[in-house]
Amino acid sequence: MEAVIFTGIQGTGKSTFFKERFFHTHVRVSLDLLKTRHREAVLLRACLGVQQPLVVDNTNPTVEERAHYLGAAKSFGFRVVGYYFQSKVADALERNARRSGEQRVPTVGILGTYKRLQVPSPEEGFDALFFVRLSADGFVVEEWQREVR
Repeated sequence: MEAVIFTGIQGTGKSTFFKERFFHTHVRVSLDLLKTRHREAVLLRACLGVQQPLVVDNTNPTVEERAHYLGAAKSFGFRVVGYYFQSKVADALERNARRSGEQRVPTVGILGTYKRLQVPSPEEGFDALFFVRLSADGFVVEEWQREVR
């Protein structure tokens, strides 16, 4: 089974990428959707327990936050794949400005996540790690490279 962990600041396309690439095959585990850590934990345990492929669609900016999901998935025998979304603040703020209502994230939230952002590395225990960037034609997924923020 596969557990996917997204990393990137708000406005980098994580949820859209989920819809395009994983909607029909993986359950989406997202604080934006579930609203509380308790609900998130219940859904995560259920997916792991029944060997359901899943995507953790949160910002996951720190090694510690990713380690929580990575360790849990590994303990259930999951293959863990990371996707790091290129996190350029100006681009994220521009995309965020096009959002409306609850979808729009306060600028201070994006900047705060960026300040905490630790670029993931294979040493964290990922079985595979990819770099995702947006182009005029949509998402480009590349083999791992360390992004210079």
